This record gives sequence, structure tokens and C-alpha cells, in this order.
Amino acid sequence: MSDIELNWKFSDDCVVESEAIIRARQQSLELGIDAITPAVGAQSAVLAAATGARSILEVGTGAGVSGIWLLTGAPGATLTSIDTEVDHLQHAKANFTEAKVPANRVRLITGKASEVLPRMNENSYDIVFIDADPQSVIEYVEHGLRLARPGGTVLVAHALWRGRVADPAQRDDVATGFRTLLTEIAASSAVISALSPVGDGLLQITKLRA
Repeated sequence: MSDIELNWKFSDDCVVESEAIIRARQQSLELGIDAITPAVGAQSAVLAAATGARSILEVGTGAGVSGIWLLTGAPGATLTSIDTEVDHLQHAKANFTEAKVPANRVRLITGKASEVLPRMNENSYDIVFIDADPQSVIEYVEHGLRLARPGGTVLVAHALWRGRVADPAQRDDVATGFRTLLTEIAASSAVISALSPVGDGLLQITKLRA
């Protein structure tokens, strides 16, 4: 195991997850969902807490791992989460209940993000968390930045896409898409961004106030 891999493992091992998150993570494995790692979850929770988030939008519910982590950091927030899979949403709903998240703080939407996001109100969310179809990541981030309030943050999970993004020899559509996204975001004067290497990469984009 390389030094970098040891660092990743150590970062994950340092995190203590709640029983509800452990349950959701196990269900994710059973359902074939690539859930965020414990370290990415903890970092997301810290960002939610630091932001004082009251309104969170999640693209890609899965079994609820990331949603529970975000609400751990911002327990007073309302989470709106979108997923195409009804089965995933049913598991997530049960896991939110297990985590003692009040039902009125979670709104689960079944549908394609590409169809739901255009209908949502702009400048309305403190955090937009994106962990869905990687082929559409650029489109989702564009929507996320429109929907985030000034000073709000868009978080993009799996931004290093299984180590392929950092390797210029990898030219598949997903790796190239993430690489293009990172380049364009870094060059934008409308945001400030940082790429964390924890887990499979977490891109953090804060929308600057005008």
C-alpha cells in the first residue's frame, strides 16, 4: 500500500460513524451504490456546520449516507434530495428515520436531476451536494451554482473519479469531464474552489457574493 493510500485509509479510520450511517453504508454496498467514504462524509458535515446551512439540496440520494452526514453537521437544516431509484429513496427514508431526522426536514424527490433541477428556485440553497451520474457532472454543477445562494457552496463527490482524473493518459468521457470541470472552475472569477483528495476526491466550490 502506498503512502497516499495509507493516508486515505487513516483518514477514514479516524472517523466515527453513527449507527444510522453504518446501516446506510451497508445497504449501499448491498444495492451496489458507491457511497461517499467516512472522511468525505465528515468533511461535508464540517462544511455544513461552518456554513450554518439551513437549506441543503442533494443530487443523488443513494441509501442516505451523504444526507445523514450533511444533517449531522447542520441538524436544523432542511434537506431536499433527488434520485431516480425509488428503491434507494425508500431505504434512505428508513435510514433518515433511524437517524432520528424529523420527517419534515427531508423532502425526497423521485426523478431525473436533469429534469428536476431546472424547475427549482435559484439562489435558494446554502449547500448543493452532487453525487450522481458522473457523465452529467458539468451540467449538475452549472445548475448547482445557479441554485446556491451567494456565499453558498457546491460540493462534488468523486471528483478524482477512481484516480483516473489525475492521470492525463486516462481519456474516457468521465475522467475528461471531471478534468474539464476542474479546469473551468479554477479559472472562474465567480467562485472560489478547492479540491480535497480525501476519499475519491471532494470538490468544494463557494459562490462569491457580487
